[in-house]
Amino acid sequence: MTKNHIIYSNFLDYQFTLKKAKGSFLWTKEGKKLIDFTSGWNVTNLGWNHPEVTRSLIKQAKKNTFTSMWIGDEAQIAFANELSKYLPDGINIFCRVTGGTEANEKALILARSLTGRKKVIGFRDAYHGQSFGTMSIGYRPAYVQDIAPLVPQFIQMEFPSTYITQKSEEETLNDFLEQLEQQLKTRDVAAIVTEAGIITGWGSTHIAPRGYLREVRKLAKQYGTLLILDEVGTGLSRCGKMFGWELERVTPDIMTFAKGLTNGVAAMGAVAISDQFPQQEVAKTKTHSTFGWMPVACAAATKVLEIHNRDQVWNTARDHGAWMLNALRQELNGSPTVSNIVGMGMELGITFVENGKTRKPNDALAKSIIKKSFDQGLHLILGENGNIQIMPPLTTPKKVLEKGIEIFVDAVHKADKHL
Repeated sequence: MTKNHIIYSNFLDYQFTLKKAKGSFLWTKEGKKLIDFTSGWNVTNLGWNHPEVTRSLIKQAKKNTFTSMWIGDEAQIAFANELSKYLPDGINIFCRVTGGTEANEKALILARSLTGRKKVIGFRDAYHGQSFGTMSIGYRPAYVQDIAPLVPQFIQMEFPSTYITQKSEEETLNDFLEQLEQQLKTRDVAAIVTEAGIITGWGSTHIAPRGYLREVRKLAKQYGTLLILDEVGTGLSRCGKMFGWELERVTPDIMTFAKGLTNGVAAMGAVAISDQFPQQEVAKTKTHSTFGWMPVACAAATKVLEIHNRDQVWNTARDHGAWMLNALRQELNGSPTVSNIVGMGMELGITFVENGKTRKPNDALAKSIIKKSFDQGLHLILGENGNIQIMPPLTTPKKVLEKGIEIFVDAVHKADKHL
């Protein structure tokens, strides 16, 4: 599906032309002002067009904008030093890439090379990118049958969400760990790829039981399998910590980053690797990228880290997220079409169904709520299987969040009345 000669894929329903953007607000070409509850899908965590980030980019642009794969730049070194401060001890070797897909693809390549194994475990309906490798671990086969076969020996498991299993947290976690151990016992799995207990990218907002990441780490280490932690969506204060690994204090072997790294001013991703691996072994996997870590992007990313740390944005995300989750649960309690309301920090999900008994996803209803909300000045987007993922800029003032929740709840109630 195209508009203005540009392909927008399945996002065409939500496409509009932006006139300007600032902080928590967007303005359409026609001048309509919108509260943003998307952050461009966890990109503008500090608000749209943050002035400090923009100034840092402009300042660097006056010095140098490009460096080749074999030439370093002070802006790159400064960013690497800064990012390493927020990562677990020993995770301090970086690959320079341009975004989340490339970061996760590099991580898969590294895992196979460093272990000599071929199998990789991921989770169905988790999003790690749009390369053949990253699609192989998350996309349902039905979604990519036109380009199949994808990468062989990639295994998709069901994410251990209580919403999926309809069991207790303890039962859900124990059942999953038993299944995971059966896969790992063969000692031929190179890596497990996961987010820190939540699915952010696909739009399902499934949340794993407490202790999930810690137990996965134990099993992976026991069977010589690497743990790849995708921080593209969970990082940069989104889930109530600076990065998702802090939620259970788990040290992975490889970490990936993108999206909020530059707050949207430049394309950038990163792969962080444990220093337990010989650097010559890492380097031989061809970790270079022509446009990875351009100096302007690095300058912006360094400033982004500085702001998150200075303002302790993760605390705001934790507190405002808890308030939003509670407000939504109270206001939508009893709705016949709301099946699930969950969240982690300011990453919230509301699942709409045809009725509470069948739990059959209702995309049409969710889209109608998004349309009603848009008409009243709130920008939302549909995730997957009737789930609207709410992810405002983390710097959104409380009063603006209250107004956004009010618009959303009103749209849901109006939709329910017309059933």
